[in-house]
Amino acid sequence: MMFNTSKVTDERWMRLALEQAKQAESEGEVPVGAVVVIDEKIIGQGRNQSLGFHDPSAHAEIMAMRQAGKTLSNYRLPGSTLYVTLEPCMMCAGAILHARIERVVFGTRDEKTGAVGSIANLLENPLANHRCRVTADILSEQSRLLLANFFQQRR
Repeated sequence: MMFNTSKVTDERWMRLALEQAKQAESEGEVPVGAVVVIDEKIIGQGRNQSLGFHDPSAHAEIMAMRQAGKTLSNYRLPGSTLYVTLEPCMMCAGAILHARIERVVFGTRDEKTGAVGSIANLLENPLANHRCRVTADILSEQSRLLLANFFQQRR
């Protein structure tokens, strides 16, 4: 499986993840969005839906991986790249490893709960049975501002 890892390509897919994040925000959810891509095709997309679904696991990454799994009829997603606007948490990082995602690209860091470099780095841990390649800070300012504005409006 070939990966096109250019910044232009990463920004293209991250813009689609940002669209999902904006949809989450319009639904009153924390604005985080994600897309799963294989061979330049979206196989899954998702946004935070924890509040609406009353489901603590309904994070953008999980929702996108669920849809991708259904698309492929497989819970394993080898050869895929997950684009997400916010650094994944521990729960999502565990699911990413379990799904065998090849690469994760994220927008902004989550200094409080991010498990891909901020409070831990689960995806590149040599003790894990799978490791992902990680690219951080793609369209980070757009992702950060979307979250900052959302929380500022709620104060």
